[in-house]
Amino acid sequence: MPRFYSAQALQAYLPTQGHAPPELALDAAAARHVQVLRMQPGHALTLFDGLGGEYAAQVCHMGRSEVRVQVLGHSAIEREASRAVHLALGVPANERMDYLVEKATELGVARITPLMTERGVLRLSGERADKKRQHWQQVAAAASEQCGRNRVPQIDAAIDIKTWLGQQAALQTSADASSATKGALVYAPTAPTPAPSSPALAQRYVLSLGPDATKAQSVAVFLAAQALENAPKGVLFLSGAEGGLSPAEEAAAVAAGFAPLSLGPRTLRAETAPLQALVLFT
Repeated sequence: MPRFYSAQALQAYLPTQGHAPPELALDAAAARHVQVLRMQPGHALTLFDGLGGEYAAQVCHMGRSEVRVQVLGHSAIEREASRAVHLALGVPANERMDYLVEKATELGVARITPLMTERGVLRLSGERADKKRQHWQQVAAAASEQCGRNRVPQIDAAIDIKTWLGQQAALQTSADASSATKGALVYAPTAPTPAPSSPALAQRYVLSLGPDATKAQSVAVFLAAQALENAPKGVLFLSGAEGGLSPAEEAAAVAAGFAPLSLGPRTLRAETAPLQALVLFT
């Protein structure tokens, strides 16, 4: 059955639950998809708003500029990963970021933070940065429609890695001072995904894109820890763009509480390493 993300329409519908099933006009993007599929009144579809669960609905009006549907009911169905994973990564060049956002969404990522790094090619600011973030958020929404997720991962605005690491170091200091239990992911998405109740920081790793003897910790170390009762519920991965992170950036990451991690003996592309980590840790 076709699935469509229509957050604005459904969130406007929420206060009316418990009354007669309403007709609501789909968001513009969802309406266009319905029109492209040539759906007609009476056709069934599934809607979700990113806040959890999904809605059974059927088309009741097909117009040239508006598509209205009747909501039939809500199902509290979730298809999220067991562990919340936050990827912070140097933005790869060309269309590779689109690919990364799409595949990471399918694999269950909770949040993605695009970083501008020393060795990265892409530099974003102002209106261009806003447009890129909106575009990547739309890519994530489309991937959620396709793969069956009812929650859309948060795509942050691009930020310089030095600024971001400074924020992470401050969060780490705050968590240490409060003696909070480590292992939960800190983030506040506009359409929140389930996250552990503890406000402490996630387990943090800085990824190596290639074989590096200084990356002493291997994936096996973490995978063995999963069997422990206190295994982390959230994981934050940091990786660079093409060429990886610079030595200064890696040192700053370690100072901010990140543990170096090697994904194996092969040199991975900037868009491959985060996806491999995501597969292994969810």
